[in-house]
Amino acid sequence: MRHAPASARIMAGSADKNASLFKRIGVPLGDPAAWVELDNKRIALVRDLEMERVRQHSHADDVTCPAEHPPAAGLSADRETATAEAAAQLLRSAKVEEVYADRSLPYIFAWHLIQAEINVLYDDEYGVLDRRQKTHQELDALAAAQKVTEEVMRMMCEMIARADASADGSLKFQGEPLTSQSVRARAAIEFMKRGFSMGHGAIVATAPHVADCHHAGDGPLYTELPVVVDLFPRDDSSRYWGDCTRTVVHGQPSDVVKAMHAAVVEARLASAAALTTGNTADAVHKASENVLIAHGYPCSRGTITDEPSIQHGTGHGIGLDVHEPILLDHGGGEILEDEVFTIEPGLYGRNVGGVRVEDMLVVTAGEARNLNQLPDSLCWD
Repeated sequence: MRHAPASARIMAGSADKNASLFKRIGVPLGDPAAWVELDNKRIALVRDLEMERVRQHSHADDVTCPAEHPPAAGLSADRETATAEAAAQLLRSAKVEEVYADRSLPYIFAWHLIQAEINVLYDDEYGVLDRRQKTHQELDALAAAQKVTEEVMRMMCEMIARADASADGSLKFQGEPLTSQSVRARAAIEFMKRGFSMGHGAIVATAPHVADCHHAGDGPLYTELPVVVDLFPRDDSSRYWGDCTRTVVHGQPSDVVKAMHAAVVEARLASAAALTTGNTADAVHKASENVLIAHGYPCSRGTITDEPSIQHGTGHGIGLDVHEPILLDHGGGEILEDEVFTIEPGLYGRNVGGVRVEDMLVVTAGEARNLNQLPDSLCWD
């Protein structure tokens, strides 16, 4: 009698870089590894000298290594090739005919599976859905990361607000020019002291560069011009990310900037109110966008403008990566309980600069829970 083929899933790569694989392996391995789910059995395939650590930190039912699954021709001397060969042999030995993979499967693994006559299928929710809904432990890790992010954010905003203005309006702090680069450097030092790292950098931007909403910022900061400070560090102990933006003005903000800020804050509140279980990411984004449009600001997606305009969606998921599915943007799908999102409406233009305010919120059965405590004022002195 012919037995039905085994049901299998595979995820592979470097757990140090692949957050979905790290969540399963439990150890940020720099060497190639694979995670195989085979008929309700979870198998971690890792380098032999990592097996004991993975046994301690993962939820695998079995931890094995490539040497225990050699193909007939033997394993390659190349470590990544050998891991891919062993993964294919493991599945082949179980008489697997097809395996579902996530979006991140390296081609070297797919190629060896195909050579073993195993059909590789794609599951667009594998490695996505389980990361969207956070556990209590993950929510605690994100809250801790955001708390430290806010500590450093307060320091940076207060430093800018309390700096000295030179005759030409440029700012100095402790006698040294205050620039986008120097603020980012100070933030990096403060995060490093706290066990955090800025692997993706940071944004400290003012006019005209801030008209490009993802410009990191360059050169001197000036009095009376808004400075967008966006900090998104990783807690190196938990590997979860913080993400917070505030806008600060040294001196007195203009009426134009005040109006921009009021509209952005109103948009943030509107989108936060819409961030409820069962609503859609599309609706959350439109709640924000509609407020900004009602205040007279146009959309300019993909175009940098002289006057303030809307350039991006309202936010994104966050967790083991700073940007995770789903996006709070047009076409975004249903929101799930215990998802965590940033909400970050903004307005940007070359002439007057930009304003963005960003919080991190947890979706609950009722009102979303805001993990931020920091004020959203333009003035920090």
